[in-house]
Amino acid sequence: MSDKLANMRNIGISAHIDSGKTTLTERILFYSDKIHAIHEVRGKDGVGATMDSMELERERGITIQSAATNVEWKGYPINIIDTPGHVDFTIEVERALRVLDGAILILDSVAGVQSQSITVDRQLKRYQVPRLAFVNKCDRSGADPLKVRQQLEDKLGLNAVMAQLPIGLEDKHNGVVDLVKMKAIYFEGDYGEVLREDDIPADLQAQAEEYREKLLDAVSMFDEELMEAALEGSVTEEQVDTAIRKAVIANELCPVYVGSAYKNKGVQTLLNAVTKYLPSPLDITNKALDLDNDEAEFMTISDNDKPTIALAFKLEDGQYGQLTYIRIYQGMVKKGTELFNVRNRKKFKVGRLVRMHANHMEDINEAGSGDIVALFGIDCASGDTFCHPDMNVSMTSMYVPNPVITLSIKPKDKASADRMSKAIGRFVKEDPTFRSYVDEESNETIIQGMGELHLDVYVERMKREYKAEVETGMPQVAYRETISQRAEFDYTHKKQTGGSGQFGRVAGYIEPNEEENYEFVNQIKGGVIPNEYIPSVDKGFQTALDRGTYIGYPIINVRALINDGATHPVDSSDQAFQTAALAAFRAVYEKAKPIALEPIMKVVVEGPTEYQGNIFGILNQRRGMIVASNEDGLFTVVEAEVPLAEMFGFSTVLRSLTQGKAEYSMEFAKYGKVPQSIAEELRQKYLKSKQEGNK
Repeated sequence: MSDKLANMRNIGISAHIDSGKTTLTERILFYSDKIHAIHEVRGKDGVGATMDSMELERERGITIQSAATNVEWKGYPINIIDTPGHVDFTIEVERALRVLDGAILILDSVAGVQSQSITVDRQLKRYQVPRLAFVNKCDRSGADPLKVRQQLEDKLGLNAVMAQLPIGLEDKHNGVVDLVKMKAIYFEGDYGEVLREDDIPADLQAQAEEYREKLLDAVSMFDEELMEAALEGSVTEEQVDTAIRKAVIANELCPVYVGSAYKNKGVQTLLNAVTKYLPSPLDITNKALDLDNDEAEFMTISDNDKPTIALAFKLEDGQYGQLTYIRIYQGMVKKGTELFNVRNRKKFKVGRLVRMHANHMEDINEAGSGDIVALFGIDCASGDTFCHPDMNVSMTSMYVPNPVITLSIKPKDKASADRMSKAIGRFVKEDPTFRSYVDEESNETIIQGMGELHLDVYVERMKREYKAEVETGMPQVAYRETISQRAEFDYTHKKQTGGSGQFGRVAGYIEPNEEENYEFVNQIKGGVIPNEYIPSVDKGFQTALDRGTYIGYPIINVRALINDGATHPVDSSDQAFQTAALAAFRAVYEKAKPIALEPIMKVVVEGPTEYQGNIFGILNQRRGMIVASNEDGLFTVVEAEVPLAEMFGFSTVLRSLTQGKAEYSMEFAKYGKVPQSIAEELRQKYLKSKQEGNK
């Protein structure tokens, strides 16, 4: 078993749009006998689009849904996961990267390191995913893999070394020089399926020796045996392979491979490198959180005999119901066995277990540690952890960022109403950062998410995938209220209506609280309010926080303290004290000088340095505060804090000001005070809607 695990590879293929990701994957599937004919990406029969993205992704140039497939190369099982895209889909990015053990970073030999290459590389670094680089399209006019290697070093800060050199470039590209074997490799046959090794061409010998020296210099740092052998001039291929593998797994080296997937060159040698140098599940440490022990971290062990732990990292709504992709971190998953869903605390039986190849599937009876497989008909959400019924562990922390933007949405007709609710039900399950509810006052369906693009994409998917014709209202910002000073209260609630009445007196104060959203402090002495009524007072205050009376939004950052009160032997009750606390809070709220707060977003804009002035200008116009600015050669990265209310339509303006070359990401940072003029507008709007509601 450990042999199978040691040979297993879970890899992602990351690239800037149009670097040849789909073409490369198509060749990998062909050479590993997964498909029996090569179809081009833009082919009419659609067979070639095995791993291609949906139409919406191509239009927007981002990955929303990922695909998974598995191949076997020379006895090595390889699971290939399509890599995630935009930061608005934070949760998906995190989970998909979590299940990768290694990655191939594809670059265009002419364009080199592009904006999306920087983004995906940063994500790989954040999750410490080791990678190989593949410089594709060496047959293109202007191809220069050595320049691309330099950019990997300069722009991405990678220790990039050539593991291969191209034999010829542009229309003369016909093979590669392997710097480990010191052999020329040619790809012959109709589809480059026949590999022929030969001596290095005489005109490339000197360059090959120079770059072999650079490779040995770089990797001998990681292996003393190789360093000694290099000094004695007796280096073996095996020693070089061992050292490269060590350095790659330690994330200290990025070997660079070259070729042209479209012209069937360099793909098999890249697959050899994946099996030789990228880590197996045994080489990677994965942490889980013990929920019975205050989320204490512990390492999962890739061992089939241990209790099962698996992560559902992607859901898909297929023709036979929900398909749940899982990565098994520990133990085994067998058909018919019982597992426990940690989030909803429910047990379930494993019914149908399948191994996926894009949209085809193969039924299997069991899968072991390190495997990526899919389950059918399981009621779960993306990011759920499944484990042995005796365990209570999670592969991801339960923290999910709160949505920051809301949109009202309504169907155009009855048929669309049913489809819309079906779509929303599925999206909420797939993505914990996407939420939905019905507003009690307006009776409108409200959707919430992490940004404008996030909600745009889901609305678009409702129309395309579910044929639900919907209209959306103006995006709404999730404002909040808080208090700016301490205010004391002493409130008696009494109601006498024949029979037993209601009586409760509470006294104390409310004050601003920077540390937490709400804190309740009980300083009652001598039992003037009996202990059984204290939780009711707390509940009354919490009810008051649901909706403030300044601009009509929830109240945060408040401490409520009670230090006195009174009861009545007959008329006091839980309800009486709940009402007393609620009324006391409302009575004193105006005295505490309420203020309006708005969500402030951390916005990171990346673009060519020539547009730096435009980027600063557009952020300043939107009440943005520049936090940091880094120039990285040809690229500038600007970090700013900008109110969410000012971010609507930002992507369109940014695109037009930078000729589409800049991109941005946005995540919630904190709540900040709303400028007085805007607060006044919000207040007037709230008072007006209240008056209209009273009519």
